[in-house]
Amino acid sequence: MRKIRRQIRARLNDLRLSRESARYEVLFSERGLRIPDEQALRELMRTSYPSLKPAAKDSLSIISVFHHYNWEKDSLLPALERFGRVRHYDRAEPFHHEMNNDLLKTLHCWLSESPADVIFSYLSGENVTPETVEAMRRFGVPMINLALNDKEHFVGKIRAGKSMGSRDICRYFDLCWTSTEDALEKYCVEGATPVYLPEGANPDIHRPFEEEKVYDVSFVGQCYGNRPEIVSRLQSLGINVAPYGSGWPNGPLPLEKMVLLYSRSRINLGFAGIAGHRDAFCLKGRDFEVPMSGGLYLTEHHPELERVYDIGREIVTYSGFDDLVGKIRFLLTNPEKAEEIRRSGFRRARMDHTWEKRFERIFSLIGLI
Repeated sequence: MRKIRRQIRARLNDLRLSRESARYEVLFSERGLRIPDEQALRELMRTSYPSLKPAAKDSLSIISVFHHYNWEKDSLLPALERFGRVRHYDRAEPFHHEMNNDLLKTLHCWLSESPADVIFSYLSGENVTPETVEAMRRFGVPMINLALNDKEHFVGKIRAGKSMGSRDICRYFDLCWTSTEDALEKYCVEGATPVYLPEGANPDIHRPFEEEKVYDVSFVGQCYGNRPEIVSRLQSLGINVAPYGSGWPNGPLPLEKMVLLYSRSRINLGFAGIAGHRDAFCLKGRDFEVPMSGGLYLTEHHPELERVYDIGREIVTYSGFDDLVGKIRFLLTNPEKAEEIRRSGFRRARMDHTWEKRFERIFSLIGLI
């Protein structure tokens, strides 16, 4: 019965997502909109902030606004601190007007004490109201907002007529950084200025360890969708799979042990799907964290991966269960080839996919550095 209910929910979610995407595609076309390129983004910032002058990389005054749920503070703050002084606001009270009022009071106090070059936030309609973000904009500081799952949560749940995603707040930011490429049109329709850039990883945390290989295959992530079925089928074929995370018998791992697991596994498995949706994929944090931790990464194929890795040389991808089994068996029986791919993936992740690199790109794009 639970399986049937999950299938029904998945179909309803698919229908909602497809209708949402179709509606935005039509509006984007009817209004003759265009996704801004790099030149257009720079020109918009020059027009909005004519006195803005590029500064040395480590000299910025930054205000960051986000709550640390499990990874945010450890990943985002160290990267931001490489660009200068960071004043960080962290308070999570969804739908609580006191939090919104406190945020505005705190920003007013900080900016009265000393100016800021940029406000970076990782917020949604679940944290702040459109009125709060509009008031933040009146401080006259360039504002960037990050969103990591706009494929599912651009609109998200609707409560009291308001979107819990980015839809209602995005137009008030100077730049909306989305890790979901096909959300760019949605942002444009809602009057926002988007840029597509994946998330990253922190090399001080996600690093390789000299550990004995204990598992043929491991997976770290929640137990939902087709994941338990895939893992069970692999195990029935005699493949040693160790799944960790919420919903699995092994339970979740603390960060340090999770990173160690990547080094203790011959293959680190990935799933690219989104909870509750069939045939909907996006880049995920583990796409960068696993290779940066020195793990050999085998994940579900989708086109956005081709933008960030040389498939087959730096990571391996699969399409369907039979292909997955074939790739696992090939990698386990060809350790030299597996090691070559693992090392290439590690080098690429360290070179191109750190959070510092992401912020460097964003701050350069808007003319701060």
